[in-house]
Amino acid sequence: MTPRLLRVGQSQSPVVVVDDVSGDVAGIVAMAAALAPFPQIPGSHYPGVRHVLSPGDGPAHAYATALLQAVAPFIGGAFEVDGFDWIEGSFSMVTAAPATLSPVQRMPHFDAVDPDYLAVLHYLSETRGSGTAFYRQRATRIERVTPANRDAFIAAARRDGAGLSGYTNGSNAAFEQIGMVEAKTDRLVIYQGCLLHSGIIPPDMAFSDDPRIGRLTTNLFVQARR
Repeated sequence: MTPRLLRVGQSQSPVVVVDDVSGDVAGIVAMAAALAPFPQIPGSHYPGVRHVLSPGDGPAHAYATALLQAVAPFIGGAFEVDGFDWIEGSFSMVTAAPATLSPVQRMPHFDAVDPDYLAVLHYLSETRGSGTAFYRQRATRIERVTPANRDAFIAAARRDGAGLSGYTNGSNAAFEQIGMVEAKTDRLVIYQGCLLHSGIIPPDMAFSDDPRIGRLTTNLFVQARR
């Protein structure tokens, strides 16, 4: 495993990138395929389908547990925390075509306002032109959403996001891209869930729900402890 620490935006928010994190992408994809088809999660804004991991998934759950254990030193070092608890995890696939997106799906988002709620994203497919990008809202200059600025972010997003179409890929009139990580098979990226972010989804991507064909990732969320 080869870790790198990036700093993005005026906030200098830490983003950890780890390459060659598992060494067995084919085996992980096979586990995901065995659990397919994935459902759409009711109430979720995720533009696709997900299989939420549980101990009953056996090897797939064990893989996710081992992955978090392997990158624990990088999480501790980059985010200056003593440990973390695994909150949620899933195999995820973007399947929504750009023309079908709801307004909230067309713009960068945040996962939580707690800076110690961290996202751990493992890329499992070679999706050319894909990745994860980080943003600053132009109207408010917000990069990280907090309890204090959440309402201001949402108000500006509702006002300025109305004219957006498709997935946000790069800077536009409402959001400025402040950093990005290119998707690469067996690459993992770790960032704060409060940091505005969006998947880089090329318009010619295969929006397949087959884990062996489409954009497959493992999305894990952890709560850091200090």
